[in-house]
Amino acid sequence: MGTPRFAGTILEALLARPDPVVGVVCQPDRPRGRGLAVEPPEVKMLALAHGLAVLQPERVRDPSFLDALRALAPDLVVVAAYGRILPRTILDLPPQGCINVHASILPRHRGAAPIAHAIMAGDQVTGVSIMVMTEEMDAGDVLLVRETAVRADDTTATLTDRLALLGEAAIGAAIDGLKTGALRRMPQPADGITLAPRIEREDARLAWTRPAVELERLVRAMQPAPAAFTTLDGKVLKVHRAAIASAGETGTPGTVVAAGPGGIDVATGAGSLRLLEIQLEGKRRLDAAAFLAGHRVPPGTCLGR
Repeated sequence: MGTPRFAGTILEALLARPDPVVGVVCQPDRPRGRGLAVEPPEVKMLALAHGLAVLQPERVRDPSFLDALRALAPDLVVVAAYGRILPRTILDLPPQGCINVHASILPRHRGAAPIAHAIMAGDQVTGVSIMVMTEEMDAGDVLLVRETAVRADDTTATLTDRLALLGEAAIGAAIDGLKTGALRRMPQPADGITLAPRIEREDARLAWTRPAVELERLVRAMQPAPAAFTTLDGKVLKVHRAAIASAGETGTPGTVVAAGPGGIDVATGAGSLRLLEIQLEGKRRLDAAAFLAGHRVPPGTCLGR
């Protein structure tokens, strides 16, 4: 059970194993992209390419879906970024239970967006946890953990790809361990729980009163989507790449303090943020030099109003 590219990597790992995959569950086809054309999830396309049965319920409690899932008679359900909380009816359906490939070191970053939240929090290490699913979100016993460093230039896109590869190896090891009985279930500690809720559009807004170091992490966490943003002359200005320009006092937060080929420096609550790659509403993505060639952004310009 999974939906985006991360889940596709896990499915590929399962398909390479001797245990047969009897079916795939993913979210329904949705409008995507600028044209809002209805497109299937990546997991669905991979499943169909391998001739697998695909179920796409709008509601996981739908009786017809539950009947179809029972008909597949799975011994084990593997969940990876499915995007829905599973009811007890599904958790109890497979004899070996349901296990989740979660992209954090639990109990840190329980929730729908652990990768973006790890970057925003400035975590130096994250990883993948294989856990036994319960009705409480991401609170079940952990079977195994694989770790990786969070790099200074990681975006949600690059870190997702790396964690998917960790999950690819980890899910195989977990299934082998379940078969042999070698895995020990480890209850999650009560201390250290943090939540990683779904990213909403407003979460990507650059609040210039925050320190530059936090805003730089936010820019990376919002890539590739929804993209960090502010406003310029009443229009949305997406910020795709940024760097810390200064750590010292720079001026009124949100005010441009310098603009040149190297970037547009904006004062923040602590230090200044250099905008390196930006996109004005209705326009294409440009580096700072190309943007400034067609738009005047003199020092003193206020962003975010």
